Amino acid sequence: MTHGPRDAPDTGPERRRTLGRSTVPVTALSLGAAPLGNLYTAVDPDEAAATVDAAWDAGIRAFDTAPHYGLGLSERRLGAALRGRPRAEYVLSTKVGRLLRPGGPGGDDLAHGFAVPATHHRVWDFGADGVRRSIEESLLRLGLDRIDIAYLHDPDDHAEQAFGEAYPALERLRAEGVVGAIGAGMNRTAMLARFLRDTDVDAVLLAGRYTLLDHSGLDAVLPEAAARGRSVVIGGVFNSGLLADPRPGATYDYAPAARPVLDRALRIKEHTERHGVPLRAAALHFPLAHPAVASVLVGARSPAEVTDAAALLRRPVPPAVWSDLRAAGLLPEHAPVP
Repeated sequence: MTHGPRDAPDTGPERRRTLGRSTVPVTALSLGAAPLGNLYTAVDPDEAAATVDAAWDAGIRAFDTAPHYGLGLSERRLGAALRGRPRAEYVLSTKVGRLLRPGGPGGDDLAHGFAVPATHHRVWDFGADGVRRSIEESLLRLGLDRIDIAYLHDPDDHAEQAFGEAYPALERLRAEGVVGAIGAGMNRTAMLARFLRDTDVDAVLLAGRYTLLDHSGLDAVLPEAAARGRSVVIGGVFNSGLLADPRPGATYDYAPAARPVLDRALRIKEHTERHGVPLRAAALHFPLAHPAVASVLVGARSPAEVTDAAALLRRPVPPAVWSDLRAAGLLPEHAPVP
């Protein structure tokens, strides 16, 4: 099975694969722009722009955002940072399912995890008209002429409307050339497997469910994608931070890690570091070994975080790391490894 021509080196962040049967290529490393929407804490505007510049300098040409991220701040910042770049040289994904409407509860929007003034509020809308409005409003915030990839964003509790209205609307937008590729993004594997099985999505964005700690995507999503020639973009490879720095108090799935999960992460770290490999490097490399995985999506809030991820992805991981992890029962025998 192939995921399209590879027109960049086969290793490192620059390697490209085409999403499913679309014509949209993504680099092996994609920049997630949720942090640029002031996720948890504010990011200085100049630092946000410098983060996108660092990604470009590292060879990254795939960028992901959403209206949800900072009530549109992420889209505005990402669009401004990319506006001077050659449009044909990068791909941009955003999401539908939440519309932003004027008026908020007052204060800051920290209830949704973003440190921004609550000048707007989010409205769930997976209706056909809502999808089209969402794309139109995203284009205005981005200040760009097109969106390359549109994902249904967290349709977990809206299955009937997502499959019955939102997905057909995305399919029409793709046919009209308004977007280049379509899919769904979430952290529940069963619904993503259904999208792959029952619709004509080009790709799905699977968050936190195919990592060194959580292999659940290997049971349904990845085989379904591989069998149907679709692609998977993997988000959350560090599982909210635990695989970046496993220590007491570190987060896993957006909450403090339970002791058994922390102990497992520390065991994985012990094995990787025995071979001189940082745990973060192994966490980045692991998902990309699966033939259905086109890209790993990493959020960053500073140039240093981007350059670190790119450097780690260029760093070879000795085969002994993977065989040791398997022997210790920390990786499934059937999980592909680099």
